[in-house]
Amino acid sequence: MQWEQILAPRMARMKASEIRELLKLLDQPDIISFAGGIPDPRMFPVAAFQEAMARVLQPGSADAALQYSVSEGSAQLRRWLAEHMAGIGIPCEADNILITSGSQQALDYLGKLMIGTGDTVLVNWPTYMGALGAFNAYEPKYDRLDPGSNRSAEDFAAVAAANGGKVKFAYLSVDFANPTGETIDRAGRERVLQLAEELDIAIVEDAAYQALRYDGEPVEPILAMEIARKGSIEDCRTIYSGSFSKTLAPGLRIGWVCAARPVINKLVLMKQAADLHSPTLNQMAVADVAARVFDDHVAGLREAYRGRRDRMLAALEREMPEGVRWTKPEGGMFVWITLPKGMDGAELLAQAIKTERVAFVPGRAFYADGSGENTIRLSFSLNDGPAVDEGIARLARVIKAAA
Repeated sequence: MQWEQILAPRMARMKASEIRELLKLLDQPDIISFAGGIPDPRMFPVAAFQEAMARVLQPGSADAALQYSVSEGSAQLRRWLAEHMAGIGIPCEADNILITSGSQQALDYLGKLMIGTGDTVLVNWPTYMGALGAFNAYEPKYDRLDPGSNRSAEDFAAVAAANGGKVKFAYLSVDFANPTGETIDRAGRERVLQLAEELDIAIVEDAAYQALRYDGEPVEPILAMEIARKGSIEDCRTIYSGSFSKTLAPGLRIGWVCAARPVINKLVLMKQAADLHSPTLNQMAVADVAARVFDDHVAGLREAYRGRRDRMLAALEREMPEGVRWTKPEGGMFVWITLPKGMDGAELLAQAIKTERVAFVPGRAFYADGSGENTIRLSFSLNDGPAVDEGIARLARVIKAAA
């Protein structure tokens, strides 16, 4: 069977995730890995989930937990999320929320909802590679979104038309972005909102790391800013995507979308066609744990990850040679490294694993145009103490040898 002959053309744009492949390195005990942007399992609220699962599986609730459910998601969880969203400046109802199987599923659905072949998506340069992977299946073009630029809406529209489609939405992670760790300031968010209004497009606000702020003053989500202007989420073009993966547990695969009801109603149809609903048992357990420990647990995560970030930044300052630059994130899980020009992150990774047993993610995979050869991403979420110092020292030796 010649499978390539019958596959859809879109499959040519779907590539293996470099991060998924690099996660396999975590099983090798002699490698210090800064690759996977994943939570530390030692900080999962295991006891809280054990108690929640026991309660959910008691007579009286077990039937519901193990049964089919509504596509919109658990009413209990959506009510909790509506309160949570109100707490960050986004007043909404449970009907404005759809539960998804992680925020990655939300990105896939939103791409399916809005992208036609040849349409344009505006993204940061670099951007989250998982978003590119989700959108690529729908065969878009990409254009560079720089919240600090004065590029006109007319120019974006003209480029999209020349590419055979329209600009459909802007995708961005506004707080402690994956991969750069950078945060878009209020002026940048206002600029994106203004641009979206001029182009009459949607905004997809990926807020996977929003709760993990360690320094500085919080900046309102774009959706909160838009609601403040328009008075109701029902009049807003911004679609907010959230996740429990970085705060409670990624393995349960519970995320959510918060948006105007016409958007949620369309996404529900996709959910019905794709997997009917996210796992009922997982939703009920997350609702229980979130109601009891979310704020305290996240406060503990902030304290732990703040220390790891600070240790990595100190090690970079101490070890890195001249010509290497890095971001100083106020939250999240990532530090973005810019290497001297002419250095290739992928080649550096091969050498780093071979000679120093240290891993990271080459930056090229985060660029829609395949550029960014001289960039790499480090995650500080998994390692602490001497492992950070030793890992950065190893990485610095590889960079010095390649210079």
